[in-house]
Amino acid sequence: MHVSSNRLTYIIITPARNEGKNIGRLIASVTSQTVLPEKWIIIDDNSTDDTAEIIRGHLTHFPWMDLINMQELRERSFAAKVDCFSAGLRRLGTLEYDILGNIDADVSFEVDYFEYLIRQFAADPDLGVAGTPFIEDSGYNSACDSQEGENHVAGGCQLFRRKCFEQIGGYVPNRKGGIDWIAVTTARMFGWRTRSFGERTFHHHRSLGTGETTSMAAFFNYGRKDYYLGNHPLWEMFRIIYRMSKKPYAVGGVVLLSGYLWEAFLREARPITPELVRFHRREEMRKLKTIFGKLLGSTGS
Repeated sequence: MHVSSNRLTYIIITPARNEGKNIGRLIASVTSQTVLPEKWIIIDDNSTDDTAEIIRGHLTHFPWMDLINMQELRERSFAAKVDCFSAGLRRLGTLEYDILGNIDADVSFEVDYFEYLIRQFAADPDLGVAGTPFIEDSGYNSACDSQEGENHVAGGCQLFRRKCFEQIGGYVPNRKGGIDWIAVTTARMFGWRTRSFGERTFHHHRSLGTGETTSMAAFFNYGRKDYYLGNHPLWEMFRIIYRMSKKPYAVGGVVLLSGYLWEAFLREARPITPELVRFHRREEMRKLKTIFGKLLGSTGS
């Protein structure tokens, strides 16, 4: 079903809104890569700062870069991000490529970042989605501070095998979030391998989930998202206890629980299928079994 290649080409799509402080850093990272993309499309979503001007200043130097200016003003949401990403896909037209990258505008990475990830796709024909852990200035490191594990690929920098992306139907335009998680988990449900490779990292230059909100509001929203994306109650309890053990945001665990219970009270329709919820919960229970097996093994020794 999956076809490998020793010479894989890739393209990048980057939605951006009011990223004047960050977009120059990303441009420096991408344009210095040891293996350059066939095309990089940046979508400016009605920025009110100098984001578009900074991008335009680089277009003549790098003809494989392109800029789309979205005309319709929309509320900032994850669904709007999918709209921008879809506009980038349409701009590609009939361009041939093997790997599709969704890269946030507020990240940066090493010069061989894409070369390394493309090699992983070439070596494993069943690899559908790839990325790396990320770090933040606050000290957050997704490799050790997240409970998702190496099978999850963080949304700030996701690379898809084109066949995989098309099979899962692309991103779900859910305005409340979780679009990256839905895509990666759906890929696994369809039998693709997904992997965050710890040999590299990318740097996220804004605290996770705080684009236009506070850290505590972000924790509340994460709790809501945990519920509507189908987290098993036992897994959520473990996640909350873990968060409460971490400084400086120990209170974030309580806020996380509040968001989860609030969404459970609202009982709104989930943006994912019951099949995906069941698949996700089976994965969570396997992870819990592994975690507690290790804990019991260590106490026994």
